Amino acid sequence: MKKPKKKGRGRMKSHEDIAKTFIDFSENECQGSSPLYVALARGVSSDMELLELCQYARSGQPIPNLFFGSVHYLLLKGKNHPLKEYYPSIVNQPKNPKEAYPKFKEFCLCYKDEITYLLKVRLVQTNEVRRCGYLYPVFSAIYENINKPLALIEIGTSAGFQLLWDHYAYSYGNNKWYGNNDSKLRIVVGVNGDKFPEMANQSPKVGLRIGFDLNIVNLHDEEEKLWLRSLIWPEHEDRVVIFKQATEYVLQNKLTLIEGDGLELLDHYVEDIPSTQTICIYHTHVANQMSIEDKKYLLRKVELIGETRDVYHIYNNIQDDKLHLDYYENGKGHFATIAETESHGRYFTWLMN
Repeated sequence: MKKPKKKGRGRMKSHEDIAKTFIDFSENECQGSSPLYVALARGVSSDMELLELCQYARSGQPIPNLFFGSVHYLLLKGKNHPLKEYYPSIVNQPKNPKEAYPKFKEFCLCYKDEITYLLKVRLVQTNEVRRCGYLYPVFSAIYENINKPLALIEIGTSAGFQLLWDHYAYSYGNNKWYGNNDSKLRIVVGVNGDKFPEMANQSPKVGLRIGFDLNIVNLHDEEEKLWLRSLIWPEHEDRVVIFKQATEYVLQNKLTLIEGDGLELLDHYVEDIPSTQTICIYHTHVANQMSIEDKKYLLRKVELIGETRDVYHIYNNIQDDKLHLDYYENGKGHFATIAETESHGRYFTWLMN
């Protein structure tokens, strides 16, 4: 099966297109989560100079995250500018975020060359650790059903945080902890609605862990680590704590992280997985950077694997933003919508009976 040929970078996004992404980012992603980014995104959406600057972002990247991450990165590196006074991640008593935009624009124009470089070379690779909170019940259900060690294959693994989901502990608001009860990384996730996932207290067994990414993030490199830290929104101190703890787990464990196109590499690595293990292919939010053709290609590839092997595919951002589970057992396909999830994994609504 051949992967669709890329059609090149395509036309550059217009100012109007980019402005819409910032409006959507402000209204649908940042409300109630980041007052600073709400204000800055609104400002950028009507600022022709900064919309022009944003056109340097790499094709397929979520521009607001990349742009604000680039500015945050420069501030965390120590750029001494009044803008830092508005960032809770840098000062203890930040100024009113509604008044930040003039200083933000001044900063962007002052460091335009450095921001341009970051927009051209960096990728949004947050791979939020807290998303493991909604992945854990899925893997737990698969393991309970199959009772074989799981062979994990993650597409868009970034630094590999989510490959170690079984090393973490989870609480879902019911005064119980699941997963690794001895873990130093303890993740609290809210569950909305009247359905609650069934989970074993003991974490599922994992046979192997493989992660693919076009750009593997090396956490031994302080610059790479700082870039991931910069993608965390300024108000989200709890995410920073989780990020630091997860970093220690990655550095202490041996992971197979493969730099390359996971869609192309999938077949080769699946061939070597023993029948005593259950293949679990998964990814969170990376599909929003895939073309429609690549999304179809991935779904078809999993289907073809399912003709000869039992395989489970956990994902979102292909048909919609909900969490899905497609699985093939004895060549027969089954398809389920599992949950509605918050983008950073803070809460989810369980949909399965």
